Amino acid sequence: MTRKTLVDKIWDLHVVESGAADLIYIDLHLLHEVSSPQAFAGLREAGRAVRRPALAVATSDHDVPTDGRELPPDAGAAKQLQVLADNCRDNDIELHPVGSPGQGIVHVIGPQMGLTRPGTTIVCGDSHTATHGAFGAIAFGIGTSEIEHVLATQTLRARRPESMAVTVTGELPPGVTAKDLALGILAAGGTDAGTGTLIEFRGPAVRALSMEGRMTLCNMAVEMGARSGLVAPDDTTFTYLKGRPRAPRGELWEQAVAEWRTLCSDPDAVFGRELVFDAGSLAPRVTWGTNPGQSVPVDGVVPDPADSTDPGERAAAERALAYMDLRPGTKMRDVGIDVVFIGSCTNSRIEDLRAAADVLRGRRVADGVRGLVVPGSMLVRQLAEQEGLDRVFAAAGFEWRMPGCSMCVGINGDTVAPGQRCASTSNRNFEGRQGAGARTHLVSPATAAATAVAGRFATPADL
Repeated sequence: MTRKTLVDKIWDLHVVESGAADLIYIDLHLLHEVSSPQAFAGLREAGRAVRRPALAVATSDHDVPTDGRELPPDAGAAKQLQVLADNCRDNDIELHPVGSPGQGIVHVIGPQMGLTRPGTTIVCGDSHTATHGAFGAIAFGIGTSEIEHVLATQTLRARRPESMAVTVTGELPPGVTAKDLALGILAAGGTDAGTGTLIEFRGPAVRALSMEGRMTLCNMAVEMGARSGLVAPDDTTFTYLKGRPRAPRGELWEQAVAEWRTLCSDPDAVFGRELVFDAGSLAPRVTWGTNPGQSVPVDGVVPDPADSTDPGERAAAERALAYMDLRPGTKMRDVGIDVVFIGSCTNSRIEDLRAAADVLRGRRVADGVRGLVVPGSMLVRQLAEQEGLDRVFAAAGFEWRMPGCSMCVGINGDTVAPGQRCASTSNRNFEGRQGAGARTHLVSPATAAATAVAGRFATPADL
Protein backbone atom coordinates (compact mmCIF):
# COMPACT_ATOMS: atom_id res chain seq x y z
CA MET A 1 0.00 0.00 0.00
CA THR A 2 1.29 3.43 -0.91
CA ARG A 3 1.93 5.55 2.14
CA LYS A 4 0.53 9.05 1.95
CA THR A 5 1.73 12.43 3.02
CA LEU A 6 -0.62 14.76 4.89
CA VAL A 7 -1.02 16.79 1.71
CA ASP A 8 -2.07 13.70 -0.27
CA LYS A 9 -4.63 12.71 2.36
CA ILE A 10 -6.32 16.11 2.38
CA TRP A 11 -6.08 16.50 -1.39
CA ASP A 12 -7.63 13.08 -2.06
CA LEU A 13 -10.60 13.94 0.15
CA HIS A 14 -11.35 16.96 -2.02
CA VAL A 15 -10.97 15.62 -5.57
CA VAL A 16 -14.24 16.05 -7.45
CA GLU A 17 -12.82 15.10 -10.84
CA SER A 18 -9.37 13.60 -11.50
CA GLY A 19 -7.20 14.74 -14.38
CA ALA A 20 -3.84 16.17 -15.30
CA ALA A 21 -5.15 19.00 -13.14
CA ASP A 22 -7.70 17.83 -10.58
CA LEU A 23 -10.96 19.58 -9.88
CA ILE A 24 -10.96 20.01 -6.09
CA TYR A 25 -13.68 21.15 -3.74
CA ILE A 26 -12.98 24.33 -1.76
CA ASP A 27 -14.22 24.49 1.83
CA LEU A 28 -13.57 28.15 2.53
CA HIS A 29 -13.10 31.14 0.21
CA LEU A 30 -11.68 34.29 1.81
CA LEU A 31 -12.09 37.60 0.00
CA HIS A 32 -10.73 41.13 0.30
CA GLU A 33 -11.14 44.36 -1.61
CA VAL A 34 -8.08 44.31 -3.86
CA SER A 35 -8.23 40.99 -5.71
CA SER A 36 -11.99 40.32 -5.90
CA PRO A 37 -13.66 43.13 -7.94
CA GLN A 38 -12.73 41.73 -11.36
CA ALA A 39 -13.93 38.26 -10.35
CA PHE A 40 -17.37 39.53 -9.35
CA ALA A 41 -17.52 41.59 -12.56
CA GLY A 42 -16.76 38.43 -14.55
CA LEU A 43 -19.63 36.64 -12.82
CA ARG A 44 -22.04 39.42 -13.69
CA GLU A 45 -20.94 39.51 -17.33
CA ALA A 46 -21.45 35.75 -17.59
CA GLY A 47 -24.83 35.91 -15.87
CA ARG A 48 -23.70 33.52 -13.14
CA ALA A 49 -24.39 33.54 -9.41
CA VAL A 50 -22.19 32.70 -6.42
CA ARG A 51 -22.66 28.97 -5.86
CA ARG A 52 -22.12 28.71 -2.09
CA PRO A 53 -22.24 32.20 -0.51
CA ALA A 54 -22.12 30.69 2.98
CA LEU A 55 -18.62 29.33 2.28
CA ALA A 56 -17.18 32.76 1.49
CA VAL A 57 -16.15 35.43 4.02
CA ALA A 58 -14.85 38.89 3.16
CA THR A 59 -13.01 41.62 5.03
CA SER A 60 -11.39 44.97 4.29
CA ASP A 61 -7.67 45.02 4.95
CA HIS A 62 -5.21 46.01 2.22
CA ASP A 63 -6.52 49.51 1.44
CA VAL A 64 -7.82 50.60 4.81
CA PRO A 65 -6.28 53.52 6.70
CA THR A 66 -4.98 52.57 10.14
CA ASP A 67 -5.19 56.03 11.69
CA GLY A 68 -8.98 56.09 11.68
CA ARG A 69 -12.09 54.30 10.51
CA GLU A 70 -13.06 56.62 7.68
CA LEU A 71 -12.69 55.64 4.03
CA PRO A 72 -9.19 56.19 2.62
CA PRO A 73 -8.52 59.54 0.92
CA ASP A 74 -7.27 57.72 -2.18
CA ALA A 75 -10.26 57.60 -4.55
CA GLY A 76 -9.24 54.27 -6.08
CA ALA A 77 -8.86 52.59 -2.70
CA ALA A 78 -12.16 53.99 -1.46
CA LYS A 79 -13.89 52.69 -4.57
CA GLN A 80 -12.42 49.20 -4.09
CA LEU A 81 -13.82 49.09 -0.56
CA GLN A 82 -17.23 50.24 -1.74
CA VAL A 83 -17.25 47.71 -4.59
CA LEU A 84 -16.45 44.92 -2.14
CA ALA A 85 -19.37 46.00 0.05
CA ASP A 86 -21.71 46.12 -2.96
CA ASN A 87 -20.59 42.72 -4.23
CA CYS A 88 -21.01 41.08 -0.83
CA ARG A 89 -24.45 42.64 -0.36
CA ASP A 90 -25.62 41.60 -3.84
CA ASN A 91 -24.35 38.03 -3.39
CA ASP A 92 -25.28 37.49 0.27
CA ILE A 93 -21.64 37.07 1.37
CA GLU A 94 -20.58 37.78 4.95
CA LEU A 95 -18.46 40.95 5.07
CA HIS A 96 -16.47 42.51 7.90
CA PRO A 97 -16.03 46.10 6.67
CA VAL A 98 -14.04 48.97 8.09
CA GLY A 99 -15.58 50.04 11.39
CA SER A 100 -17.09 46.64 12.23
CA PRO A 101 -16.00 44.55 15.24
CA GLY A 102 -14.93 41.63 13.02
CA GLN A 103 -12.71 43.60 10.63
CA GLY A 104 -9.05 42.75 10.29
CA ILE A 105 -6.42 41.19 8.09
CA VAL A 106 -7.97 38.28 6.24
CA HIS A 107 -5.37 35.82 7.53
CA VAL A 108 -5.92 36.92 11.12
CA ILE A 109 -9.71 36.87 11.30
CA GLY A 110 -10.15 33.39 9.76
CA PRO A 111 -8.30 31.55 12.55
CA GLN A 112 -9.65 33.72 15.36
CA MET A 113 -13.23 33.06 14.21
CA GLY A 114 -12.66 29.31 14.05
CA LEU A 115 -13.25 29.29 10.30
CA THR A 116 -9.78 27.86 9.64
CA ARG A 117 -9.94 24.15 10.45
CA PRO A 118 -7.81 21.03 9.95
CA GLY A 119 -8.28 18.98 6.81
CA THR A 120 -9.95 21.73 4.82
CA THR A 121 -9.11 23.50 1.56
CA ILE A 122 -8.90 27.28 1.82
CA VAL A 123 -8.20 29.80 -0.93
CA CYS A 124 -7.92 33.58 -1.13
CA GLY A 125 -6.62 36.09 -3.63
CA ASP A 126 -3.51 36.63 -1.56
CA SER A 127 -0.28 34.62 -1.48
CA HIS A 128 -0.05 34.61 2.30
CA THR A 129 -3.13 32.41 2.52
CA ALA A 130 -0.44 29.88 3.42
CA THR A 131 -0.89 31.14 6.99
CA HIS A 132 -3.96 28.93 7.44
CA GLY A 133 -1.87 25.82 6.81
CA ALA A 134 -0.79 26.07 10.44
CA PHE A 135 -4.04 24.25 11.28
CA GLY A 136 -3.35 21.30 8.97
CA ALA A 137 -5.27 22.76 6.04
CA ILE A 138 -4.29 23.05 2.37
CA ALA A 139 -4.47 26.81 1.96
CA PHE A 140 -3.04 28.82 -0.90
CA GLY A 141 -3.37 32.03 -2.86
CA ILE A 142 -5.20 32.18 -6.18
CA GLY A 143 -5.53 34.64 -9.06
CA THR A 144 -8.52 36.66 -10.20
CA SER A 145 -9.82 34.17 -12.77
CA GLU A 146 -9.56 31.42 -10.14
CA ILE A 147 -11.49 33.55 -7.66
CA GLU A 148 -14.26 33.85 -10.22
CA HIS A 149 -14.19 30.07 -10.77
CA VAL A 150 -14.46 29.33 -7.06
CA LEU A 151 -17.27 31.86 -6.65
CA ALA A 152 -19.21 30.23 -9.49
CA THR A 153 -18.54 26.55 -8.72
CA GLN A 154 -17.00 26.20 -5.22
CA THR A 155 -14.31 24.17 -6.96
CA LEU A 156 -10.90 24.88 -8.42
CA ARG A 157 -8.89 23.21 -11.21
CA ALA A 158 -5.36 22.68 -9.89
CA ARG A 159 -2.42 20.33 -10.35
CA ARG A 160 -1.53 18.35 -7.24
CA PRO A 161 1.61 20.02 -5.81
CA GLU A 162 4.65 17.98 -4.89
CA SER A 163 4.95 17.37 -1.14
CA MET A 164 8.08 18.71 0.56
CA ALA A 165 9.12 18.09 4.16
CA VAL A 166 10.96 20.68 6.22
CA THR A 167 12.00 18.79 9.33
CA VAL A 168 13.16 21.02 12.17
CA THR A 169 15.21 19.13 14.74
CA GLY A 170 16.24 20.22 18.23
CA GLU A 171 14.79 23.09 20.24
CA LEU A 172 14.67 26.82 19.64
CA PRO A 173 17.13 28.54 22.02
CA PRO A 174 15.67 31.07 24.49
CA GLY A 175 14.79 34.36 22.80
CA VAL A 176 14.51 32.79 19.35
CA THR A 177 11.06 32.98 17.78
CA ALA A 178 9.04 31.44 14.97
CA LYS A 179 9.97 34.43 12.79
CA ASP A 180 13.66 33.74 13.36
CA LEU A 181 13.02 30.10 12.47
CA ALA A 182 11.33 31.09 9.22
CA LEU A 183 14.18 33.45 8.30
CA GLY A 184 16.75 30.79 9.24
CA ILE A 185 15.10 28.16 7.05
CA LEU A 186 14.95 30.65 4.18
CA ALA A 187 18.61 31.53 4.58
CA ALA A 188 19.56 27.84 4.55
CA GLY A 189 17.32 26.71 1.73
CA GLY A 190 16.95 29.82 -0.38
CA THR A 191 13.90 31.51 -1.82
CA ASP A 192 13.47 28.78 -4.44
CA ALA A 193 13.92 25.71 -2.23
CA GLY A 194 10.23 24.91 -2.17
CA THR A 195 9.19 26.09 -5.61
CA GLY A 196 5.80 24.67 -6.57
CA THR A 197 5.50 22.45 -3.49
CA LEU A 198 3.30 22.19 -0.46
CA ILE A 199 5.66 22.15 2.52
CA GLU A 200 4.88 20.11 5.61
CA PHE A 201 6.73 21.64 8.57
CA ARG A 202 7.44 18.97 11.16
CA GLY A 203 9.81 17.93 13.91
CA PRO A 204 10.02 18.71 17.64
CA ALA A 205 10.78 22.40 17.22
CA VAL A 206 7.65 22.87 15.10
CA ARG A 207 5.54 20.84 17.54
CA ALA A 208 6.75 23.11 20.36
CA LEU A 209 5.49 26.25 18.61
CA SER A 210 2.22 27.86 19.64
CA MET A 211 -0.52 28.14 17.02
CA GLU A 212 0.40 31.77 16.44
CA GLY A 213 4.02 30.75 15.96
CA ARG A 214 2.96 28.07 13.48
CA MET A 215 0.94 30.69 11.60
CA THR A 216 4.04 32.87 11.34
CA LEU A 217 6.07 29.93 10.01
CA CYS A 218 3.46 28.83 7.45
CA ASN A 219 2.85 32.46 6.44
CA MET A 220 6.41 32.61 5.11
CA ALA A 221 6.35 29.26 3.27
CA VAL A 222 5.51 31.14 0.08
CA GLU A 223 8.79 33.05 0.42
CA MET A 224 10.50 29.71 -0.32
CA GLY A 225 8.57 29.54 -3.59
CA ALA A 226 6.07 27.04 -2.17
CA ARG A 227 2.36 27.24 -2.86
CA SER A 228 1.82 26.85 0.85
CA GLY A 229 2.97 25.28 4.11
CA LEU A 230 1.15 23.25 6.70
CA VAL A 231 1.56 21.57 10.08
CA ALA A 232 -0.22 18.38 11.10
CA PRO A 233 -2.91 19.21 13.68
CA ASP A 234 -2.42 18.16 17.30
CA ASP A 235 -3.61 19.05 20.78
CA THR A 236 -2.12 22.55 20.39
CA THR A 237 -4.37 23.04 17.36
CA PHE A 238 -7.46 21.69 19.07
CA THR A 239 -6.92 23.78 22.20
CA TYR A 240 -6.65 26.93 20.09
CA LEU A 241 -9.81 26.14 18.13
CA LYS A 242 -12.07 24.95 20.94
CA GLY A 243 -14.69 27.55 21.80
CA ARG A 244 -13.97 29.77 18.81
CA PRO A 245 -17.23 31.27 17.47
CA ARG A 246 -17.40 29.14 14.29
CA ALA A 247 -15.70 26.00 15.61
CA PRO A 248 -17.85 22.86 16.00
CA ARG A 249 -19.49 22.42 19.39
CA GLY A 250 -20.71 19.56 21.56
CA GLU A 251 -20.88 16.19 19.86
CA LEU A 252 -19.80 17.73 16.55
CA TRP A 253 -16.61 18.94 18.23
CA GLU A 254 -15.77 15.46 19.48
CA GLN A 255 -16.41 13.98 16.05
CA ALA A 256 -14.29 16.65 14.40
CA VAL A 257 -11.33 16.12 16.75
CA ALA A 258 -11.47 12.35 16.17
CA GLU A 259 -11.23 12.97 12.42
CA TRP A 260 -8.53 15.62 12.79
CA ARG A 261 -6.33 13.23 14.77
CA THR A 262 -6.02 11.06 11.64
CA LEU A 263 -4.49 13.95 9.68
CA CYS A 264 -0.78 13.23 9.58
CA SER A 265 1.73 11.85 7.11
CA ASP A 266 2.20 8.10 7.27
CA PRO A 267 5.48 7.17 9.02
CA ASP A 268 7.15 6.01 5.82
CA ALA A 269 5.49 8.45 3.43
CA VAL A 270 7.80 9.61 0.66
CA PHE A 271 8.27 13.33 0.07
CA GLY A 272 9.48 14.74 -3.23
CA ARG A 273 11.99 16.90 -1.38
CA GLU A 274 13.18 17.25 2.19
CA LEU A 275 15.17 19.87 4.08
CA VAL A 276 16.45 19.14 7.59
CA PHE A 277 17.15 22.14 9.76
CA ASP A 278 18.64 22.33 13.26
CA ALA A 279 16.68 24.76 15.44
CA GLY A 280 19.36 24.69 18.12
CA SER A 281 21.75 26.60 15.86
CA LEU A 282 19.49 29.63 15.58
CA ALA A 283 19.81 33.16 16.97
CA PRO A 284 17.53 36.19 16.44
CA ARG A 285 17.88 37.19 12.79
CA VAL A 286 17.59 40.26 10.57
CA THR A 287 17.53 40.58 6.78
CA TRP A 288 20.24 42.66 5.14
CA GLY A 289 19.06 42.37 1.52
CA THR A 290 15.97 42.59 -0.63
CA ASN A 291 14.55 39.09 -0.36
CA PRO A 292 13.60 37.17 2.80
CA GLY A 293 16.38 34.64 2.22
CA GLN A 294 19.06 37.28 2.75
CA SER A 295 19.39 37.33 6.54
CA VAL A 296 22.06 36.94 9.21
CA PRO A 297 22.00 36.78 13.02
CA VAL A 298 21.57 40.19 14.63
CA ASP A 299 25.11 39.87 16.00
CA GLY A 300 26.41 39.09 12.50
CA VAL A 301 27.79 41.27 9.73
CA VAL A 302 26.65 42.23 6.25
CA PRO A 303 28.03 39.47 3.99
CA ASP A 304 30.44 40.11 1.13
CA PRO A 305 28.96 39.20 -2.28
CA ALA A 306 32.47 38.23 -3.39
CA ASP A 307 32.26 35.23 -1.05
CA SER A 308 29.47 33.71 -3.13
CA THR A 309 30.50 31.12 -5.71
CA ASP A 310 27.18 31.38 -7.53
CA PRO A 311 27.24 34.19 -10.13
CA GLY A 312 23.50 34.75 -9.85
CA GLU A 313 23.56 34.97 -6.06
CA ARG A 314 26.60 37.25 -6.20
CA ALA A 315 24.87 39.65 -8.60
CA ALA A 316 21.69 39.62 -6.53
CA ALA A 317 23.66 40.40 -3.36
CA GLU A 318 25.52 43.27 -5.05
CA ARG A 319 22.27 44.79 -6.23
CA ALA A 320 20.67 44.30 -2.80
CA LEU A 321 23.53 46.02 -0.99
CA ALA A 322 23.38 48.95 -3.41
CA TYR A 323 19.65 49.36 -2.81
CA MET A 324 19.98 48.93 0.95
CA ASP A 325 23.04 51.23 1.09
CA LEU A 326 25.06 48.73 3.13
CA ARG A 327 28.73 47.77 3.00
CA PRO A 328 30.13 44.23 3.40
CA GLY A 329 31.49 43.60 6.89
CA THR A 330 29.26 46.17 8.58
CA LYS A 331 28.01 44.91 11.93
CA MET A 332 24.22 44.69 11.89
CA ARG A 333 24.20 46.10 15.42
CA ASP A 334 25.77 49.29 13.99
CA VAL A 335 23.01 49.83 11.43
CA GLY A 336 20.68 52.63 12.52
CA ILE A 337 16.91 52.57 12.05
CA ASP A 338 14.35 55.28 11.20
CA VAL A 339 11.09 53.35 11.48
CA VAL A 340 9.86 50.28 13.38
CA PHE A 341 6.69 48.56 12.17
CA ILE A 342 4.98 45.86 14.24
CA GLY A 343 2.08 44.37 12.31
CA SER A 344 1.10 42.40 9.13
CA CYS A 345 -0.40 38.94 8.66
CA THR A 346 2.96 37.53 9.77
CA ASN A 347 3.25 39.16 13.20
CA SER A 348 0.21 41.16 14.33
CA ARG A 349 -1.47 38.68 16.65
CA ILE A 350 -1.86 39.03 20.38
CA GLU A 351 1.23 36.92 21.16
CA ASP A 352 3.29 39.16 18.88
CA LEU A 353 2.05 42.29 20.62
CA ARG A 354 2.67 40.77 24.04
CA ALA A 355 6.24 39.91 23.04
CA ALA A 356 6.91 43.44 21.85
CA ALA A 357 5.24 45.05 24.86
CA ASP A 358 7.31 42.91 27.25
CA VAL A 359 10.43 44.47 25.74
CA LEU A 360 9.07 48.02 25.69
CA ARG A 361 7.57 48.13 29.18
CA GLY A 362 9.32 50.93 31.05
CA ARG A 363 11.41 51.96 28.03
CA ARG A 364 11.22 54.59 25.27
CA VAL A 365 12.00 54.48 21.58
CA ALA A 366 15.28 56.11 20.64
CA ASP A 367 15.30 59.72 19.50
CA GLY A 368 14.40 60.05 15.84
CA VAL A 369 12.75 56.63 15.57
CA ARG A 370 9.10 56.40 14.54
CA GLY A 371 7.27 53.31 15.80
CA LEU A 372 3.91 51.92 14.69
CA VAL A 373 1.93 49.05 16.16
CA VAL A 374 -0.91 47.87 13.91
CA PRO A 375 -3.03 45.04 15.41
CA GLY A 376 -4.11 42.34 12.98
CA SER A 377 -7.79 42.64 13.80
CA MET A 378 -10.29 44.53 15.89
CA LEU A 379 -10.36 41.55 18.26
CA VAL A 380 -6.57 41.62 18.67
CA ARG A 381 -6.78 45.34 19.32
CA GLN A 382 -9.53 44.80 21.91
CA LEU A 383 -7.58 42.05 23.69
CA ALA A 384 -4.44 44.17 23.73
CA GLU A 385 -6.31 47.11 25.23
CA GLN A 386 -7.87 44.87 27.89
CA GLU A 387 -4.34 43.84 28.87
CA GLY A 388 -3.07 47.42 28.81
CA LEU A 389 -0.63 46.78 25.98
CA ASP A 390 -1.80 49.90 24.15
CA ARG A 391 -0.68 51.97 27.12
CA VAL A 392 2.71 50.26 27.12
CA PHE A 393 3.18 51.07 23.44
CA ALA A 394 2.00 54.66 23.86
CA ALA A 395 4.26 55.23 26.88
CA ALA A 396 7.18 53.91 24.85
CA GLY A 397 6.44 56.39 22.06
CA PHE A 398 4.74 54.05 19.57
CA GLU A 399 1.67 54.97 17.54
CA TRP A 400 -1.26 52.65 18.40
CA ARG A 401 -3.17 52.10 15.17
CA MET A 402 -6.37 50.50 13.87
CA PRO A 403 -6.22 47.08 12.11
CA GLY A 404 -5.09 46.69 8.51
CA CYS A 405 -2.22 45.55 6.32
CA SER A 406 -0.53 48.93 6.82
CA MET A 407 3.19 49.13 6.06
CA CYS A 408 3.43 45.51 4.97
CA VAL A 409 2.07 46.42 1.57
CA GLY A 410 2.30 50.22 1.55
CA ILE A 411 -0.82 50.94 -0.57
CA ASN A 412 -2.93 52.46 2.20
CA GLY A 413 -1.08 55.61 3.16
CA ASP A 414 1.27 53.87 5.62
CA THR A 415 4.68 53.99 3.95
CA VAL A 416 8.35 54.41 4.72
CA ALA A 417 9.96 57.49 3.17
CA PRO A 418 12.60 57.08 0.42
CA GLY A 419 15.98 56.23 1.91
CA GLN A 420 14.60 55.48 5.36
CA ARG A 421 15.41 52.20 7.02
CA CYS A 422 12.60 50.15 8.65
CA ALA A 423 12.74 47.21 11.05
CA SER A 424 9.56 45.40 10.07
CA THR A 425 7.74 42.32 11.35
CA SER A 426 6.19 41.80 7.90
CA ASN A 427 7.10 39.12 5.37
CA ARG A 428 8.67 40.80 2.35
CA ASN A 429 11.62 43.14 2.03
CA PHE A 430 11.46 43.60 -1.74
CA GLU A 431 12.61 46.88 -3.27
CA GLY A 432 9.87 49.46 -2.79
CA ARG A 433 7.61 47.11 -0.82
CA GLN A 434 7.05 49.66 1.95
CA GLY A 435 7.27 52.66 -0.37
CA ALA A 436 9.52 53.88 -3.17
CA GLY A 437 13.12 53.79 -2.01
CA ALA A 438 12.22 52.34 1.41
CA ARG A 439 14.75 49.94 2.97
CA THR A 440 13.08 47.07 4.80
CA HIS A 441 14.71 44.72 7.31
CA LEU A 442 12.60 41.74 8.44
CA VAL A 443 12.74 40.89 12.15
CA SER A 444 10.64 39.32 14.91
CA PRO A 445 8.37 41.46 17.13
CA ALA A 446 10.80 41.19 20.07
CA THR A 447 13.76 42.25 17.92
CA ALA A 448 11.70 45.07 16.42
CA ALA A 449 10.87 46.38 19.89
CA ALA A 450 14.46 46.15 21.10
CA THR A 451 15.65 47.85 17.92
CA ALA A 452 13.21 50.71 18.48
CA VAL A 453 14.70 51.31 21.93
CA ALA A 454 18.31 51.03 20.82
CA GLY A 455 17.87 52.98 17.58
CA ARG A 456 19.89 50.30 15.82
CA PHE A 457 19.47 46.55 15.46
CA ALA A 458 19.33 44.90 18.86
CA THR A 459 17.75 42.00 20.69
CA PRO A 460 15.99 42.15 24.07
CA ALA A 461 19.09 40.64 25.66
CA ASP A 462 21.06 43.72 24.57
CA LEU A 463 18.93 46.18 26.56
